[in-house]
Amino acid sequence: MIKRITAAETLPLRSLVLRNGMAYEQCIFPQDQQEGVFHLGCFEGDQLVTVATFFPEDRPEQGSGGFRLRGMASDPAFAGKGFGAKLIKFAIDELTSGNAAYIWCNARSSAAAFYEKLGFVLISEEFEIPGVGPHFDMLRKL
Repeated sequence: MIKRITAAETLPLRSLVLRNGMAYEQCIFPQDQQEGVFHLGCFEGDQLVTVATFFPEDRPEQGSGGFRLRGMASDPAFAGKGFGAKLIKFAIDELTSGNAAYIWCNARSSAAAFYEKLGFVLISEEFEIPGVGPHFDMLRKL
């Protein structure tokens, strides 16, 4: 089941998967409380197994209607089982019914193939986010 969750509910998986166990306070994004933001969680039974955050942010070269995806994380015990893809497809449906024109993200290089399978394309050269690792900017038109 996929549903909207709070920013606080995303923090355990953000910490575990994206920030190497950092304190939850260090896993908060400035956009977590921004107007228009929403957080999604995919549940297997009662267990939250995948999270992601979406907020309005345009890329100048793409025009208006942009939503940025940040903080996508799946519990390692559930990775590769389709939960992340289901969450992205749910978000695409949500955003398509609104006024969004595209989704973009800074994707870890190791996750680029995952996003490509969901219709995202590379829109940058590989770059390094200090302390996190190599990334690409990716985009999916809606």
